[in-house]
Amino acid sequence: MASILVLHGPNLNLLGSREPHIYGYDTLDDINSRLATQCAAAGHEFHAMQSNAEAELIERLHTAREDGTAFMIVNFGGFTHTSIALRDAILASEIPFIEVHLSNLFKREEYRQKSYFSDIAVGCVIGLGAQGYEFALTAACKTLAD
Repeated sequence: MASILVLHGPNLNLLGSREPHIYGYDTLDDINSRLATQCAAAGHEFHAMQSNAEAELIERLHTAREDGTAFMIVNFGGFTHTSIALRDAILASEIPFIEVHLSNLFKREEYRQKSYFSDIAVGCVIGLGAQGYEFALTAACKTLAD
């Protein structure tokens, strides 16, 4: 059994009500519930955290270095395009991760098309809505099994 951590960045606590034409109608609780079920079925431990504060996400990445986290799925929201500090923290964690985005960043504003994480991720799931998290978890479980 491995420990999988899912990190959700700013404004993702508003999923289901914030711009549903872009982000869908699933709430963060809906997403986490499905992931927890999927994780348990695969025999893994599930942990999730959402924060609107960059420092809290960095602190959780520091903790992940020591708590047995084997794999991460991250959606850093708007920090994706701005946070070198989060990039440094995720590199320092030395934990493999998959980057997820609900919307297709390449169909959005130009500034959203640059990620500070894609080049260091195991892979990226972009533009497939909430099910992107489930695809990422499937890939994470396969990676852990290999």
